Amino acid sequence: MKAYRAAVLRFTDDRTAVYEADGLLVTGQDATGREVVKAVGAYGPLSAQFPGIATAHLPGRLIAPGFVDLHIHYPQTDVIGAPAAGLLPWLENYTFPHEKRFSAPDYAAEVAQFFIAELLRNGVTTSLTFATSHPTSVQALFTEAQKHNLRLITGKVLQDRNSPDGVRDETEQSLIDTEALIQQWHGLGRLGYAITPRFAPTSTEAQLKGAGELAAKYPDVWIQSHVAENKDEVAWVRELFPTSHSYLGVYSDFGLLRERALYAHCIHFDDHDRALMRDSGAAAAVSPTSNLFLGSGFFDYEAADRVGHRYGLASDVGGGTSFSPFHTMLAAYYVGREGQTKPGLSLSPQNLWWQHTAGAAAALGLGGVVGNLAVGCEADFIVLNPEATPLLARKTAQARSLDELLFAMIVLGDDRLVERTVIAQG
Repeated sequence: MKAYRAAVLRFTDDRTAVYEADGLLVTGQDATGREVVKAVGAYGPLSAQFPGIATAHLPGRLIAPGFVDLHIHYPQTDVIGAPAAGLLPWLENYTFPHEKRFSAPDYAAEVAQFFIAELLRNGVTTSLTFATSHPTSVQALFTEAQKHNLRLITGKVLQDRNSPDGVRDETEQSLIDTEALIQQWHGLGRLGYAITPRFAPTSTEAQLKGAGELAAKYPDVWIQSHVAENKDEVAWVRELFPTSHSYLGVYSDFGLLRERALYAHCIHFDDHDRALMRDSGAAAAVSPTSNLFLGSGFFDYEAADRVGHRYGLASDVGGGTSFSPFHTMLAAYYVGREGQTKPGLSLSPQNLWWQHTAGAAAALGLGGVVGNLAVGCEADFIVLNPEATPLLARKTAQARSLDELLFAMIVLGDDRLVERTVIAQG
């Protein structure tokens, strides 16, 4: 077993943060050989239960759960910061041309290596990730994640229409490739597969039907896509699928709305859509930096909580503007202030942090597995230095409460705050 002494942050089931100013985290193997949290709590009473255990003492540091990113595009690592008038021209002028390059195994592997390193540098220990329509892109990303024992979920993008040459796939072969990748990678170590229609306009009904059939055949795989991000996109879907109740209803009609289904954005929803999310068990990947950057709109937190569907935070690189969970949490705070039915919602620092850790894990169906430091959770955690920059040190030294400490790090933090990222072994 291993032990770490520092301040420790974790969450209860009701989203409340538990903070030990002088805490102890003990990790060790479970019956299956995974490294998990064996004990966590105040150092004084807990240390007496583990006499003689070698303990890494980290004064002035905060141990927190590794961040969970619910939606990110690894092939768009180099598309960050590309100027465009909105979502659809951004896809046409930047994203699709860049994704064509991922048919080359060497290129896909090089970007995958950089991408995984960037996740870890920013404290992200679980990621639901888009690849491209090329199986080579999936192979490269899974291979790199496996080297680090990272919990990563990805899948080949399905897009057999309304896409340019080089990224458009062929319907039957796309489904054959998807099933082969599921059988090769899903459940291998900490890796998981996600059936991945890019978004409804880029898949024919035949492809969506086949994706739904694979989702039924493999009920423990994930599903990921985009929905209701942009008003022009919503109008386009209405033209393409006139018999569906809504954009979200398209996915429901094809069997793609269930537990372990994650849909990015979920902005232009009504309560019927929100109830459909709730009743199906699907969850929203809230992507605030992307939505602000592309001018797509605002996720309605008040409505989501009122109806009761699940959600968590996502960077959405490269429409999103940063790998940093701190930048994402700060952008979510802005969305709460400005983007609700009744503007002025103030998302608490504890809630923002929960959305990117335990809340995101629950949205994935991995509550109690990742995203927290409760006993039995996989031992993914980060070591934060609240004095990482002069301004941050000055601000955190004045914190009079946990909320003030967490909010200072959300507002002023970036990758420099993350001193170390620890991935569970086994």
